[in-house]
Amino acid sequence: MNFSDPPRRKPVENLLPMINVVFLLLIFFLISARLTPPEPFAVTPPVAQTEAEAQGEFTLFIAADGQIGYRDSLADAALAQISASRDSHCATADCTAEPPRLTLRADTALPATTLAGLLPKLSGLGFASIELVAEGGRS
Repeated sequence: MNFSDPPRRKPVENLLPMINVVFLLLIFFLISARLTPPEPFAVTPPVAQTEAEAQGEFTLFIAADGQIGYRDSLADAALAQISASRDSHCATADCTAEPPRLTLRADTALPATTLAGLLPKLSGLGFASIELVAEGGRS
């Protein structure tokens, strides 16, 4: 008697390890990406002689016409939202040890008198320091 070998079946390819790798990569890129809220409007910062990176969690945008923006709010709603954001930040962090900073991204065409008139409102929001962002210029 001559028995023949049974027909060989194609091995089933297991896609589970590849799917796991793809999902792990997706999770890695989602965690490592820095998601920032979009700017409410375009701002061209003034030019400075030296360039230092402004630091701060809270960034307020000021357009050339004096319009104020914070995240998705404009005008007085922006000031109310940044004040609420500061209060919620201080509820979870120790703001007496490390007070929050406010970063201003003002347009270069903004008149200085408009900025000076806005500073008392901003200082009343409870920020320890207010920094103005400027682009580095050529000496």
